[in-house]
Amino acid sequence: MEPFTAFYDQLATRPWLLTLATSTTLLLVAWLADQLTRRLLVRVLVQLVQASPVKWDDAILRRGVIRRLSHTVPAIVIYLGAPLLPGVPEGVVAVARNVAAAYVVLTAAQALSAFLSSLQDIYESRDPVRARNRPIKGYLQVAKIVLFVLAAVLVIAVLVEKSPLLLLSGFGAMTAVLMLVFKDTILSLVASVQLNSNDMVRVGDWIEMPKYGADGDVIDVALHTVKVQNWDKTITTIPTHALIADSFKNWRGMSESGGRRIKRALPIDQGTVRYLDNEERQALSRFVLLQPYLEKKAAELAEWNATQEGRAPVNLRRLTNLGTFRAYARAYLQAHKGIHQGMTLLVRQLPPGPEGLPLEIYCFTATTAWGEYEDIQSDIFDHLLAILPEFGLRAFQQPSGADIAAAAGAVGKGAQRSEWPASK
Repeated sequence: MEPFTAFYDQLATRPWLLTLATSTTLLLVAWLADQLTRRLLVRVLVQLVQASPVKWDDAILRRGVIRRLSHTVPAIVIYLGAPLLPGVPEGVVAVARNVAAAYVVLTAAQALSAFLSSLQDIYESRDPVRARNRPIKGYLQVAKIVLFVLAAVLVIAVLVEKSPLLLLSGFGAMTAVLMLVFKDTILSLVASVQLNSNDMVRVGDWIEMPKYGADGDVIDVALHTVKVQNWDKTITTIPTHALIADSFKNWRGMSESGGRRIKRALPIDQGTVRYLDNEERQALSRFVLLQPYLEKKAAELAEWNATQEGRAPVNLRRLTNLGTFRAYARAYLQAHKGIHQGMTLLVRQLPPGPEGLPLEIYCFTATTAWGEYEDIQSDIFDHLLAILPEFGLRAFQQPSGADIAAAAGAVGKGAQRSEWPASK
């Protein structure tokens, strides 16, 4: 007992030593409480969460809510134990308690922020389709902003030992400044509400916004920004409020309809358009797709021409190669398995111009996949271009350098032939 008696005598004669010993003991207790909480209590809670059959608690664990809350234990120990330290000035005790309390508030705010993030994970895992159509990320970000603003107010109030209500009342005089600081946040919040309520943009939508160079899939809809992954795999970030203020194109309707439009014209050389004679009609009757059209038109023309007996041949009606080709193109599309037969299907003439007579193909593919769509469209025009000569038609094309050179060569040869007799 003598060593302990001597130690107590030293503490009695040296108060600073007692203060140092108790302070060290308090710090040691706080460290032990932290170790006990993290290594024992947190591990037990983690094992219980992993063993539970429900899945929502896994999201809370994954976001680190429990781990963040465990960091408040040593601060609570210091907050409660600081007034018990002998010989410590009241000012030091007050500072230690205030700092510990501020740390608890800040850590609790971080834990609550992680909990809000886990709510988003739970929402997305339970109903991915609804989460994609009705994202809540923007609302949670607003809640986090409000949370950290309140946490900042509480931290300042604790450190200066003033009522939080007093600080909040002071914010009334700073309304104009706050409106200026949070202008983008307020605009983005209003825009997020409008985007979600009007169902204007979802994650996975293909949108085009040339002003911002965006053309691709929406990969994230947040409070302040909407991220678009372009087709070249670059990422374009668009301010959320810009989607309300400016115009953009959303291709979701095309994706949901199950068909993607083909709208492309085939230019026909107008100099090749003419009537078909009997031999040409007989030759075209070997096309199975044209047989119903030719039979119908033959009966229709025979009926009309019977009423024109005795009149000039110009009054008679005859088939044209362009009209027959247009009927063939329509029949070809109607028989094509890659074309959606429940949507608009047209083969029409556009106004003729200096670049020929455009024959437009207007239809929808039976798929919205980009690669398949391009293959179907290319196959259709490959076939139509290749079969044009069967109808005596030719595609219009501006003269190229090779065409001009060939024409000049032909003219040169003709001039040489005309000079041969003179030279002889």
